[in-house]
Amino acid sequence: MTKVSQKVESASQLINARIHELGDWRGEMLSRLRALIKQADPEVVEEVKWIKPSNPLGVAVWSHDGLICTGEIYKNAVKMTFPKGALLDDPSALFNSCLESNSRRVIDFHEGDKINEEALIALIRAAVAQNTASASR
Repeated sequence: MTKVSQKVESASQLINARIHELGDWRGEMLSRLRALIKQADPEVVEEVKWIKPSNPLGVAVWSHDGLICTGEIYKNAVKMTFPKGALLDDPSALFNSCLESNSRRVIDFHEGDKINEEALIALIRAAVAQNTASASR
C-alpha cells in the first residue's frame, strides 16, 4: 500500500470513527453530507485536519484542487464551511451563517433539518469548479 493510500484510508477511518462516536443525529447528518459530497465529486479527497487534544478525531475536510468544505461537529449543529463560499452563487440560499464574511460561508444543519440535496450538490460542484479554475490559472 502506498503512503498516499494509507493517508486517505486513515482519514476515512477517522471520519468513520467520528460518525460512529457521535451515535446521534449529528453523526447521521455528517454521514449524509459526506455521501452527497462524494456523489457531487467522485474525485474528492477526504482528509482530517486540526487534530488536537480537545478534538482528537479532528475536522473532516474535503478537497479537489484546493479545499471545498469542512464538516465540523458542535453540540447543536453540524457546520459545513466553504472557505471560498463568498465567491459562489447560492440561488437556493443554503448558506445561513457567516454571511458577512469576505471569504467563507457556512451552512448550519440542526437536528431535524432537511437537506436540499439537489442544491447542495450544485453548490459543491460550484466550489470544485471554482478551485479548478483557480488551479489552472
